[in-house]
Amino acid sequence: MAHPDITLPAVPADLAPPRGHYSHAVRAAGLVFVSGELPVAADGRLLNDASFEEQARQVLANVAAALRAAGSSVDKLVQVRVYVTDVEQWPAFNAIYAAWCGDARPARVVVPVPQLHYGFQVEVEATALA
Repeated sequence: MAHPDITLPAVPADLAPPRGHYSHAVRAAGLVFVSGELPVAADGRLLNDASFEEQARQVLANVAAALRAAGSSVDKLVQVRVYVTDVEQWPAFNAIYAAWCGDARPARVVVPVPQLHYGFQVEVEATALA
C-alpha cells in the first residue's frame, strides 16, 4: 500500500504505460518527481531508430505529459537531469530544450552515459512544484 502522502497520478492518454514497476510521476511533499522518460510514443512505439532530435522532442513531450498528469507544468520545473549517450549532441538538445522550456530556467545537469535502455540516445528526469 502506498503512503497516504504520496499520490500516483493515472497514466494520461498521451503517455504509454510504464514498461516497468514505476510511475511516470509521483506527487509528494508539494513536489512532482518525474521518472526518467525515454523516447517512447504514446502508442508504445520505441523511437530508438529515430534521429536524436526526434528522440529529444518525444522525451520532452513525455516529461510535459507526466507533469500535466500530476497537476504541474514545465513552468514549475525545479530541476532537470538529462542523460545523453553522445555529449556531442548537447548543442542540438540544448536548442530543443530551450524552445520547450520557454521562460522557465530550472537547475539542470547533463550526464554523458555509455548507453541507455533499448538503445535510446537521451533520457530526462525532472522535479517540479506541484
